[in-house]
Amino acid sequence: MVVLKDDERLDYLLAEELRIIQSPSVFAFSLDAVLLARFAYLPLKKGSIVDLCSGNGVVPLLMSAKTNVPIIGVEIQERLYDMAVRSIEYNGFNERIAMVHGDLKEAPAQLGYEKHSVVTCNPPYFVTPSNKEVNMNEHLAIARHEIYCTLEDCIRSSSELLKQGGKAAFVHRPGRLLDLITLMRKYRLEPKRLRFVYPKMGREANTVLIEGMKDGAPDIKILPPLFVYDENGEYTEEVREMLYGEKH
Repeated sequence: MVVLKDDERLDYLLAEELRIIQSPSVFAFSLDAVLLARFAYLPLKKGSIVDLCSGNGVVPLLMSAKTNVPIIGVEIQERLYDMAVRSIEYNGFNERIAMVHGDLKEAPAQLGYEKHSVVTCNPPYFVTPSNKEVNMNEHLAIARHEIYCTLEDCIRSSSELLKQGGKAAFVHRPGRLLDLITLMRKYRLEPKRLRFVYPKMGREANTVLIEGMKDGAPDIKILPPLFVYDENGEYTEEVREMLYGEKH
């Protein structure tokens, strides 16, 4: 049994056969979260994972099907944190996934410096919101714009959380790629894997996935492009498998 508040609904995470609490007016995860969870390196049995900007807990829930190590989600918005806690409890993952209601800038002091194996982060994409955007929907504005944290805050905290050789994975917009690489190197996260995501063949990339290793040697792999839709406007086989699992 799960208690839903206001306009919340209980949606399926189809590939994992899990359920997640979402709200059209507060927060609903996007494809970017699924891409990040599928892209990130996941240790199977040893280590720990921290997911920053965790929202309603979608990335920890998606990753939980692929790993047995503890996962900690960090979310600053109390309403989203509460949604994540209830989703985790509903799916029976209280012993595997923990949520922290707090500022990611304080996460290293709270969760331990240079202690964790993997950090994932789906940060706010846009630098400064207009007053109209903030007034329109505070929850969405905070999720999309650098109101409570900047990209540098996200990368600095990720590095401070990671032990040497640990990996950090980010999803962002291609227009911030040089910022990502510059800041990752500034904070000892050597970029090792990069993948561009395109809406469809012939279009410009609209998403970038990048993974860095703490104190890693310079050597980046550019992975094959990922196309979301085919020429008929349907999900490509790879994206369909990410969303719905191999059975579909």
